[in-house]
Amino acid sequence: MQQQALRDFAQAMRNFFHGTHRRPTWRKAGKHEGFRQVGVKPRHIKRLNRHYGQAWIPKVGWVKFCRTRTIADTVKSYRVTLDRCGRWHIAFAVIPGSIAGPGDGSAVGVDRGVAVSVALSNGELLQVPGLRAGETKRLRRLQQRLARAQHGSHRRTRTRLAIARLRARETDRRRDWVEKTTTEVARRFDTIRVEDLKVRTMTRSARGTREHPRRHVAQKRGLNREINRQGWGLLVARLTQKARGRLELVPAAYTSQRCSHCGHVAPENRKSQAVFQCVACDAGPCNADVNAARNIAAGRAVTARGDLGASRSANREPQLCPSAA
Repeated sequence: MQQQALRDFAQAMRNFFHGTHRRPTWRKAGKHEGFRQVGVKPRHIKRLNRHYGQAWIPKVGWVKFCRTRTIADTVKSYRVTLDRCGRWHIAFAVIPGSIAGPGDGSAVGVDRGVAVSVALSNGELLQVPGLRAGETKRLRRLQQRLARAQHGSHRRTRTRLAIARLRARETDRRRDWVEKTTTEVARRFDTIRVEDLKVRTMTRSARGTREHPRRHVAQKRGLNREINRQGWGLLVARLTQKARGRLELVPAAYTSQRCSHCGHVAPENRKSQAVFQCVACDAGPCNADVNAARNIAAGRAVTARGDLGASRSANREPQLCPSAA
């Protein structure tokens, strides 16, 4: 394991000098704790029963773990990690296969939001499960206790561990919801279209510098937290892996202001966060997120000049269009 850590560091430095990755940084105590083991043989993994298994770890011996999914026979390596709330995890490196679509040529648009986590073009509204009311209240009390605790004290350590357990519970629920939702969407539709959003850029801090401070920093920080809590990036990443070759990225410009019936674009169409009613046609009011999802499902988005921009595939392959006769 120590030799593998040196190999990983050497590979990270080679990637840095080649210009493909950033310089590797120092690990933080209590964060990203773990190791990787390469050269795993099939005899190093045993299945005890339906819920538990065993893995052979050098210098440690047989370690029992909880089986959350089927382990393939092609496993060559695994990684053991320790999260912030004191739980040990073992992850086996296996490339999962893609999920086959229904084959009926159906298409769906997926709109990601804050008030509504995911809106589908068929009218379904999906919400990411978070902490319950009692858990949210307990988290607020723990954060207040953490602010009053002295740095380096045992009280602060216990409080941080309690907060980490609540955060881990919220993260586990979000990941479980993303896995189930992406599997269902990949099985129900052949073509999946999502907005081409730069989530990392959208969640960048607006604090600025001491010489050039920015405004509305607290509001932007709250928006960044809500975007990260919805799991936008993980949702698209899992859809790309499960619906391989069937995911398309659509430009996000004006999808929330364009009417899905007549195509009229105006800021007045968006009456509120949840209500959309076109000012040019007689279409009745509908949910604003569903209207945006329908525009995404059409595969076109209005650009700033008013023309229609075609969608592009998630794997960056060029789109071939038949020439006009």
